[in-house]
Amino acid sequence: MSPDLDTAQAPAHVFDVSQDGFEADVLEASLATPVLLDFWADWCEPCKTLGPLLEKLAGEYNGAFRLGKVDVEQNPQLAGMFGIRSIPTVILVKDGQPLDGFAGALPEGQLREFLSRHVQPLAAAAEAAIEETPESPAEAIDRLRQAIAAEPDRPELKLDLALALMRAGQVEPARAELDALPANLATDARAVRLRSQLDLAAALAGAPALDELRRRVDADAGDWAARDLLGVRLLLEGDAAAGLDQFLAILERARDWNDGAAKKRLLAAFATLDDAELVGRYRRRMASLLF
Repeated sequence: MSPDLDTAQAPAHVFDVSQDGFEADVLEASLATPVLLDFWADWCEPCKTLGPLLEKLAGEYNGAFRLGKVDVEQNPQLAGMFGIRSIPTVILVKDGQPLDGFAGALPEGQLREFLSRHVQPLAAAAEAAIEETPESPAEAIDRLRQAIAAEPDRPELKLDLALALMRAGQVEPARAELDALPANLATDARAVRLRSQLDLAAALAGAPALDELRRRVDADAGDWAARDLLGVRLLLEGDAAAGLDQFLAILERARDWNDGAAKKRLLAAFATLDDAELVGRYRRRMASLLF
């Protein structure tokens, strides 16, 4: 563990990463909770500035993410795997994949800005849930439009509006708001998820109803177009597992259909789902078919 982190007083959400434990402690664990990897070394002076700040924030975020300390001297394979060219380097891993990162010892304000794009302190999230009052999709859209009119220089409100429009089923207005976001918000995790949802929803333009698609698949198990649309409908209408099963069936029996559409559907679906356990299970099933 880093010299600045006393083992007896180690924050609960900070841990040392090793090559042997990497898959379980980082990749699999990130399916449930994001893992922030801090690549450091004992001889690195900037690391001694950045490390304590990251550990402080891990405590403040109260389990919203875990901080994994990677000593590059002891774990050169991991440093090579992530293409680390200088230290300190920080990489956020979520859903088993590197999501974002930076190099260098950022000041605390910039660290907080980086984290805010991907995670929220659990205590703050709980308070927000308690204070939140139920509102209809139309009410949410109206509230956000009024807020944007009052504070036009807050682009994050436009992302909130895009999400509210999507929840209301207004696909094209949601896409227009999303496309108009500034570059720093276009890569926000919520924006990436919304774009995947919009792409899936766009596939249903003019598509048959759910019952008709079921009948077509029952009549012809190899009707891949119907099975694909059935998977999208099931996914967007709340039966995620059944939808993913349709995509897996195509991947297993017609991997190259429509330029590998089944794999693309699965990846888009994973990006839209909040259920880390479900996503992890289906990622493994997809991998077993591909490799």
